[in-house]
Amino acid sequence: MTGDVQVVAAVKGAGEVGGGCHIFSGCGYPAPGLQDFDFKPMFTVGSFGFTKPMLIAVLCAVAVIGFFWAAFSRPKLVPRGVQNIGEMAILAVRDQVLRPALGRKGDGYLPLLVSMFFFIYLMNLMELIPFFQFPAMSRIGFVWPLVAVVYILYLYLGFKNQGGWGYLRNMIPSGVPAFVLIILVPIELLRFFIVQPFTLGVRLFANMFAGHLLLTIFYLATWYMLSLSVGLLYAVGSAFMVLFVFLLELLVDLLQAFIFTTLTATYIASSLEAEH
Repeated sequence: MTGDVQVVAAVKGAGEVGGGCHIFSGCGYPAPGLQDFDFKPMFTVGSFGFTKPMLIAVLCAVAVIGFFWAAFSRPKLVPRGVQNIGEMAILAVRDQVLRPALGRKGDGYLPLLVSMFFFIYLMNLMELIPFFQFPAMSRIGFVWPLVAVVYILYLYLGFKNQGGWGYLRNMIPSGVPAFVLIILVPIELLRFFIVQPFTLGVRLFANMFAGHLLLTIFYLATWYMLSLSVGLLYAVGSAFMVLFVFLLELLVDLLQAFIFTTLTATYIASSLEAEH
């Protein structure tokens, strides 16, 4: 979200003539849209503008690094406090994401998956935290760099471990009739090189974009219909939807971080060993 103060200001600005933008004040509903994902720079350095989503990304990166640094800078044999929480977080990613896809041999990729999971999760969670109230992953520009890291990594590991020709050959199922290969080969190559990275990024972006838009719609609708009249009834219903979407987004934020990290582990596994 862009913040309650910003929402109220935007709504009031839209209904200045009616003395406040409410359902019976004569102004129309100020429908949210792409403008709710656009931010003016907080400051500029030459042609570069530093925006609120950038601030959120920096703070999330610092928070993840700072937390694990505090947890493991001086590890103790018997963990306590923040180290205990840190170990629980790492074990959760290891047992629920890494081991099912890669087994014990993939433990070397645990730092990557842990940092990726908690960075994405925290970035998503920012949409529900007061003042920030915006999921930076709803801006596609923050998603593509993560996708690029995964894409380059799994292609590099595939060519390194299976060889150039072997990696390409293993993308195609064995024992398929020759006439089917005419269709299957371009489909499989398209899947590995285009579809996998595209869907990996769009899935995360689209879910966070839609969730933020829904929250904005019901926040604004609650304010718009709030009045000492029958509109109060609709405002209560809209407020209930705010609570419902808020709780739903708590789940979606975690789920999208889990899906992105799990798919990353799966793609790495397919590069280390042939799928077919």
